[in-house]
Amino acid sequence: MPTRKELADALRVLAMDAVEKARSGHPGAPMGMADMAEVLWNDFLKHNPANPNWRDRDRFVLSNGHASMLLYGLLHLSGYDLSIEDIKKFRQLHSKTPGHPERWLTPGVEATTGPLGQGFAAAVGLALAERLLAEEFNRPGLEIVDHYTYVFMGDGCMMEGLSHEAASLAGTLGLGKLIAFWDDNGISIDGEVGAWFADDTPARFKAYGWRVLADVDGHDRQAVKKAVARARREKSKPCLICCRTKIAFGAPGKEGSAQSHGAPLGEEEVNAARKRLGWSHPAFEIPAAVRAAWDARRKGKAAEKRWNERMSAYAAAWPDEAAEFERRMQGILPAGLEEKISAYAAAALETGQTKASRIASKELLDRVAPLLPELVGGSADLSASVGTRWDKAVDITRDQFKGRHVSYGVREFGMGCIMNGLALHGGFIPFAGTFLVFADYAKSAMRMAAMMRLRLIWVLTHDSIMVGEDGPTHQPVEQLAMLRSTPGMDVWRPCDAVECAFAWQSALKHENGPTCLVLSRQNLSPVAREGKTTANIARGAYVLKESKGESPEIILIATGSETQLALAAADALEKKERRVRVVSMPSSEVFERQSREYQESVLPHEVRCRVAVEAAGTDFWRKYVGLDGAVVGMHSFGESAPGPAVYDYFGFSVPKVLEAVKLACRHCESKE
Repeated sequence: MPTRKELADALRVLAMDAVEKARSGHPGAPMGMADMAEVLWNDFLKHNPANPNWRDRDRFVLSNGHASMLLYGLLHLSGYDLSIEDIKKFRQLHSKTPGHPERWLTPGVEATTGPLGQGFAAAVGLALAERLLAEEFNRPGLEIVDHYTYVFMGDGCMMEGLSHEAASLAGTLGLGKLIAFWDDNGISIDGEVGAWFADDTPARFKAYGWRVLADVDGHDRQAVKKAVARARREKSKPCLICCRTKIAFGAPGKEGSAQSHGAPLGEEEVNAARKRLGWSHPAFEIPAAVRAAWDARRKGKAAEKRWNERMSAYAAAWPDEAAEFERRMQGILPAGLEEKISAYAAAALETGQTKASRIASKELLDRVAPLLPELVGGSADLSASVGTRWDKAVDITRDQFKGRHVSYGVREFGMGCIMNGLALHGGFIPFAGTFLVFADYAKSAMRMAAMMRLRLIWVLTHDSIMVGEDGPTHQPVEQLAMLRSTPGMDVWRPCDAVECAFAWQSALKHENGPTCLVLSRQNLSPVAREGKTTANIARGAYVLKESKGESPEIILIATGSETQLALAAADALEKKERRVRVVSMPSSEVFERQSREYQESVLPHEVRCRVAVEAAGTDFWRKYVGLDGAVVGMHSFGESAPGPAVYDYFGFSVPKVLEAVKLACRHCESKE
């Protein structure tokens, strides 16, 4: 029977060997955290390697994702579908063992991690999801939601400001089933961290409201086991276990050195480490007894079987709740939702009221939130401004987890990562709001949501220079291009309440990525529509106004508040007997998923005189108007003044659009 040290050493040698073979990677952290990981996974973690998606598994997140070989070693040894050949292909093209853990790619990876601190913040969202679902669905003696969230984090995660945002909210909410392990090895890429990271980290977390277990020897398995057991007994606070470790533990020449952080140890050092650890087996060879001791499949199968039996009893006693739980966890939208949204769009079309799209969004949210218990939302201290607090919303607090409204505070980045965790867990469609300009603060979280293909919704209001008096610090210019350039992200900028309804509908149905709803502070006049025009909104772009007579000679493309400007310019051009088509393009991403035939029907290639109008950066629109076309947009930051004055100052007027049309047509005619 192998010793527990041998089980931990198996993780160390796999990390050394994989990094050495790849000639790339981070061996030091996996070797230092191996003892902590071995204790957690073999003594506490509830999981089933044969079913990585089991509903009630514990969640384990490796926030310091550069230590990916620790996670791959754990998954491989415990019995997940990750072979030794996969380990040998570490960091190679199309392998299941990329440089940093990626959700969807590797069985058992709960979250894509690597940008430091994000895994920790996502773990807060995972723990929040568990608490909310437990409060909603559990019944006495039939607890179908009852699991822990564990997260490993390093010094880099602690240094990132994101850790402050997420830890503060987790402590405020009292997420008692969140347990974080700090790998306190005092080393980062540049060397010993004491010169730039001298915080009293335990005191900081205590101040946030965490239970802190300090000065745990991370290489003493009994000390680690005792600390985890104590942390699990704490029900009202999240816990931080501070584990003192040595980076590259077991490597005599590089233990405790920054040289082991992000580079292979080298053949000589690997051999020396094997000798020091007492590991006599060749590279990538794990003795059968060690494999058998690590194999968690039998234990995992039994744990899942017990849960299935509990779930069956629950379904018998609470059939409606069981069906609802299953619907939620499968991500299926409830019946009647689309009809409710369509009814709002039809009413908006009929009444024709002038309103800001942020107001329309709030009105729609008031109608759909009662139908969507999985919709959990909030804002970065801007609920009244961005309209994310729907009627009769109940706040989530440390004493009230039956609510669905999260007061995130001024924490845009943390808010985004916590939303990612809520979406990762399953059972929720999270959404949250802030001003569009502050998408800058949340960009990295948004990027990770897109990479992980998470269904969540960002409500981004105050969408242009029409913010007005707050000035250029609050007037977004480049943010739309940033969001649109993110792969997998859908961006909608509706021109009125009708388009806003379709934007929400698309966002809720978009299962494989996040959606940004870019909404106005300024009022938007309703646009008259008829026939197929309304149905075509769901296609992302459509012909809003067709030219009179023959096919168009000019196409105007616009979004948001500039759509009205394009329509007014079209009217002026028609008085000059020009044939003008106006295309509304609230979502270019959705439009580009349409058939080539539909795209051609909206933007026929033979019409080369094209002008795009949007109060934002201009480069994005070149792919639609071409180099010969023109764009009426922003080429600088804004100014502080009333919104209409700023709008006029930067040239968003009918005469300026007509000048752009004249320029575009001249370019096209000169090349004929």
